Amino acid sequence: MKCFLLFACIAIYNFANAQAPKRELRSAWIATVSNIDWPSTTTLTAAAQQAELITILDAHKASGLNAVYLQVRGQADATYPSTTVPVANIFTGSQNAVLSYDPLQFAITECRKRGLEFHAWFNPYRAISNFAQINTFSPNHIARTRPDLLLDQGILRILDPGKFEVIDSVIKVVMDVVRRYDVDGVHFDDYFYPYPPTAPTVAFNDDATFAAFPRGFTVKNDWRRANVDSLIKRCNDSVHTAKPWVKFGVSPFGIWRNQGSDPTGSATNGLQGYSDTYANSKLWIAQNWVDYLTPQLYWSIGFTAANFAVLLPWWNNNAGSRHIYSGMAAYKVNNNTDANWSNPNEIPSQIRLNRTYSKVFGSTYYNTKTLNQNPLGVRDSLRNNYYNRAAIVPAMPWIDNVAPAAPTNLNGTLNANNVALNWVAPTATTVELQKARQYVVYRFNSTTTNLTDSSAIRTVTPVDTLQFNDLNLPTGNFYYVVTTLDRLYNESPTSNVLNISNMVTAVNNFAQNIALFKAVTLSNNQPLFLYHIVKKGAVNIIISSINGKQLFTQNLGQQNIGAYTFAMPNTLKASGVYIATLKINGVSKSIKFIK
Repeated sequence: MKCFLLFACIAIYNFANAQAPKRELRSAWIATVSNIDWPSTTTLTAAAQQAELITILDAHKASGLNAVYLQVRGQADATYPSTTVPVANIFTGSQNAVLSYDPLQFAITECRKRGLEFHAWFNPYRAISNFAQINTFSPNHIARTRPDLLLDQGILRILDPGKFEVIDSVIKVVMDVVRRYDVDGVHFDDYFYPYPPTAPTVAFNDDATFAAFPRGFTVKNDWRRANVDSLIKRCNDSVHTAKPWVKFGVSPFGIWRNQGSDPTGSATNGLQGYSDTYANSKLWIAQNWVDYLTPQLYWSIGFTAANFAVLLPWWNNNAGSRHIYSGMAAYKVNNNTDANWSNPNEIPSQIRLNRTYSKVFGSTYYNTKTLNQNPLGVRDSLRNNYYNRAAIVPAMPWIDNVAPAAPTNLNGTLNANNVALNWVAPTATTVELQKARQYVVYRFNSTTTNLTDSSAIRTVTPVDTLQFNDLNLPTGNFYYVVTTLDRLYNESPTSNVLNISNMVTAVNNFAQNIALFKAVTLSNNQPLFLYHIVKKGAVNIIISSINGKQLFTQNLGQQNIGAYTFAMPNTLKASGVYIATLKINGVSKSIKFIK
């Protein structure tokens, strides 16, 4: 049984690495509303808030993620200093507090240091989650200054999507962030019109708005969808007009329509974004009003009503020229009535399935707190298996497809098996889309530099970083190249090729050890043994099978103190694992090696 589990783990590890793409979005939502993810409480000092966010970002970077969606608007408020809307109560418990720092700018700066793409996440319509708290909200909060713009459903209050003033106010808030901050993306979540309530809560009533502003519609549900469509299109146009490089995306409910309602829908039987929240996400991506969709596919593989394995290909087939990133339910792992979520392989299986579809370019996990709690080892699985090699964020050629210039003068210094690399940035340009942003460091075992080989990527650097330390270099001969990425992740040609040989260093390092013994496989598949002796004596090398059967012996005679190499004759015909034993004055050391 133990052997079976060992081989199963090896198979999963090898499959994960074999399938790891060179380009893949790996992201997580960081929810701020109600202190879900950050900051954890309203009582932290500014320094403690910053330290907590740094811990979160470090954890995401260590997990192999390359992007985050930080919530900047949860209840018609702001996680940054604003003259348009009040500051969120998540920092101090009050919307009237004056911040001693800019949390949004701090988050962006820290993401840049770690090479994490930053998306500003907005909840466009929600005004107050619990209206009983209205008196704790700032006097200038829109729910208090303009109650006529609200729809109510139970304790929830949202901005009425049918009123032009609402659309204008949402766009104004979004564009304030886009113009003032160097964000990489603008992201809307799935909260448009309220989800259907459960009894005894009564559904919202927008009859008066429909009567006042029908905009030529006679069917209210079509009108509602058109209201949301207007917000999506206007936001896309506004963002790209101001800053063409800023991406715009939405994470809609995971089911657009069921086949029972529409033959072009998915083979599912659940709530429908189209008719329950009036989000016609299939239209948005068909009309290219978004750069990506992150459908919230928060169900397991095999779940009857909404099967992840059914929904994923449906979204893939409706992606058009845009990207699909799977919204993944980290919060359900080991915490759901669906028994599939008690299986530690559920998320890994979903990742593997993602990678089989050409329009699915990655994953986003909800939520950060759960992911970093590592239920059933899910974070370990990402870090050690599926995301253990860096990936480049997918390019968006409909925005920009011009590659930046290559870096030059790649140099490196080898010291104790560590290579310190540095290079020169390409000539500066004033064209924002062509500016050098990050760099990709590749390491190859031969002069053939194949940039499609994701396993050759050593790192994707933080922003504006011109050096990298490649630690614990194995013994051998290696070839490095570096490429430039612009802010849309177009990749340049390579720099010059840098050859680093770690053969001599490996031998010289033996001087610090007694009879240290190591095997290196040469290009002809024959082993080369490296050893160092610290006392003159008679030296013998013995080769045995893994079962201990002696296959070869070589008497090397008397040798003085120093480092030596011994090239194994071509006597071992079969490939496999062998044991080599070095004997010096009756003292022996054995190692395993592979031929």
